[in-house]
Amino acid sequence: MSTVDAPGAPRRPVAPKARGGVVQSFSDSLIVARRNLIRMLRIPEVIIFGLFQPVMFVVLFSYVFGGSISIPGAGTDPEDYRSFLMAGIFAQTVTFATAGAGAGIAEDMHKGLIDRFRSLPMARGAVLTGRSIADAVQTALTLLVLAVVAVLVGWRINEGILKALGAFGLLLLLGYAFTWIGALIGLTVRTPEAATSGGLVWLFPLTFVSIAFVPSQNMPGWLQPVAEWNPFSATVQAARELFGNLPPGFQAPDAWPMQNPVLASVLWSVLIIAVFRTLAVRKYRSATG
Repeated sequence: MSTVDAPGAPRRPVAPKARGGVVQSFSDSLIVARRNLIRMLRIPEVIIFGLFQPVMFVVLFSYVFGGSISIPGAGTDPEDYRSFLMAGIFAQTVTFATAGAGAGIAEDMHKGLIDRFRSLPMARGAVLTGRSIADAVQTALTLLVLAVVAVLVGWRINEGILKALGAFGLLLLLGYAFTWIGALIGLTVRTPEAATSGGLVWLFPLTFVSIAFVPSQNMPGWLQPVAEWNPFSATVQAARELFGNLPPGFQAPDAWPMQNPVLASVLWSVLIIAVFRTLAVRKYRSATG
């Protein structure tokens, strides 16, 4: 830090000027992402325990609910339900990573690490962007493990590898978008515990009032439009189509996101990123200003 002198006033520190430019901001973000990834590798139990929940969901929903939930066009065939289910489990997994992202940022704020970053000549948004990139890498690893488990319980890709990669891309994009919601929560609350609770309290209704686990046709009439216009539902429906996991006689609801799920998924994710990244960066600057 440098200092400035004013007549009759004590010397006071001045924070280094942050370097600007898109290239520099991207470079700073990668440095922060690398720091977070190294930290994750040094605490492997966080990654291991993070894999347990989605694996348990796959097994429990496949063998407990399989055969008891009716799918339009397929009835209650357990095999068809497992195919129908997996896109919902994948989407739930990437969005539940939001709670961990918020807790991590809240912990950094609580320990004063954010203030140390602020004292460096780096792009102000790089701290949050780097954290979101690291979380996306961890989410991708979780999806990979989850896909292997899904194959073991009978799930299959029926539309080719390229479409499947597109489906995983949409899932990761949704997870990245929701990470920014977690970042905003982490910057708003005072403790990591509050960030974890705040990150989950809204995720449960979002994921369950959707088409992730049951078709919207099985819901009360007033609830069906809510589920069909849910951003989460658009990505789930898009993934099912790209994986080829829809039953042969399945008819998608008439709502626009269900008829155009790939486009709807991209639009929802981009909108969430644009809104919540702006709010999170603004909150970060005011919190450390």
